[in-house]
Amino acid sequence: MTISRRKLITTGLAATAGVAGLAVADRLANRFGLIPPDSGGIFGPGETLTYAAQRLLTRHSMAREFSRSQISEKPFGNAVAPPNDMFKALQAGGFKDWRLTVNGLVERPTAFSLADLQSLPIRNQITEVVCEEGWSYVAEWIGTPLREVLRETGVKPGAKYAVYISLEKGQWDSLDISEAVHPQTLLTMGMNNGDLPVPFGGPLRLRVPRQLGYKSIKYISQITVTDDIKKFGKGLGSVSPEYGYSWYAGI
Repeated sequence: MTISRRKLITTGLAATAGVAGLAVADRLANRFGLIPPDSGGIFGPGETLTYAAQRLLTRHSMAREFSRSQISEKPFGNAVAPPNDMFKALQAGGFKDWRLTVNGLVERPTAFSLADLQSLPIRNQITEVVCEEGWSYVAEWIGTPLREVLRETGVKPGAKYAVYISLEKGQWDSLDISEAVHPQTLLTMGMNNGDLPVPFGGPLRLRVPRQLGYKSIKYISQITVTDDIKKFGKGLGSVSPEYGYSWYAGI
């Protein structure tokens, strides 16, 4: 079956009302490997339809990028847990000892310093953080695309997800490999022409502008490439579904 036929089927299913249509969508998504980790439960077919449709129809789409004049005057840094002793020690040293460990299904497991990351291709984007709670802001984000780091470490065949873990206790999430290598998925080290402020995730935050803000986890310290997301947490792809949010948060 060609991709155009898949698109046609998925679009048709999106217009089909009722449980029967969702069940058909679920079967087709399973056939083509388009099942999200949180597909179980009463909302599973709907989650699957949303994820499968967007994956097939918007795989190469780009989040809107804004002009510099549209950067928010007062961006909002939402609350995080108080910094732990490890973070305080790293901060006191100017984050020179901060490391991003990349492991799992990669040829060359590596611990990157911030200087290592800054030596990779750098790009900037002016994109919007959109919160599920209704607020948003536009900012310039500066860093290296995640795909550059994955290229450096050599993703092995069969990899399906990139799991990213924060130094903030209990915070982690994951992306499918398609989203991980998207050109706008950015390991951010700077914001608005300066270093990334700590309240906004400094020294290192993963920005995922094509999805809601809760996917852009702060204080990233580890990325694990895997073929089995069920090995992490409760197997739902992140902590978000445990609190009622969707794993896939496309906008």
